[in-house]
Amino acid sequence: MARRDQKKPAWVVEKERKRAGQPETVWLFGLHAVRDALLNPAREKLQLVVTKNAADRLGDALTHGPEPRIVDPRKFDAPLDPQSVHQGAAMEVKPLDWGSVSERCAAGDGKPLVVLLDRVSDPHNVGAVLRSAEVFGARAVIAPHRHAAPETGALAKTASGALERQPYLRVPNLANAMTALREMGYFIVGLDGEAAHDLTTTLAEVGNVPIALALGSEGPGLREKTKETCHRLVRIPYAGEFGSLNVSNAAAVSLFAASAAR
Repeated sequence: MARRDQKKPAWVVEKERKRAGQPETVWLFGLHAVRDALLNPAREKLQLVVTKNAADRLGDALTHGPEPRIVDPRKFDAPLDPQSVHQGAAMEVKPLDWGSVSERCAAGDGKPLVVLLDRVSDPHNVGAVLRSAEVFGARAVIAPHRHAAPETGALAKTASGALERQPYLRVPNLANAMTALREMGYFIVGLDGEAAHDLTTTLAEVGNVPIALALGSEGPGLREKTKETCHRLVRIPYAGEFGSLNVSNAAAVSLFAASAAR
């Protein structure tokens, strides 16, 4: 019987992406996001729009992409949201394919540390989590296809280049991915402000085992099925009455704690 988490054919990946509402192409913008995408050999680059100033600042990175189209900064015509701070650089690309959960989480470089995002739909939060995950050496950030931020220009800009290096896996079913991680030996910790256990004590108790940190959206938090699939629910120790953190801040604190405990 074939493993459920083995690498899928390209046509299957494309079909799932369309079903989940992931666009066939993405417009990245901002100097950091565009530069790092240009330097990523795994990124399929389609067209590049830059101002003369942005082209000068991108320098040799331009040799790794399509022929740039130089435009007047007053007539920057890349199809971006008018609110986008593009810094004179935008590039159309294909979304990245990071492979399966087993490929990214069972072996390879980086600490056996994974982040699970349950219905975190704000691209700025996900971008910030990707930055923290890269800093602390996580093997992957995993989120469901539905009700989670897809790969977008806003996410890439917030990630400040981390999107090109930090695996961001979108899976059909988060609970199934968590079960696969359990089978690989991961201890899954769910962040819940009402939990009886605290994060640092739990990390000290479980010792040097692979860790997966599950975080939910602000407000609703983790879904019941996600909670049930965790080994333990924990809270971040805090002082005072106000004990709530933004999900990206909670991810950074938890990643630091898990990294320091190893």
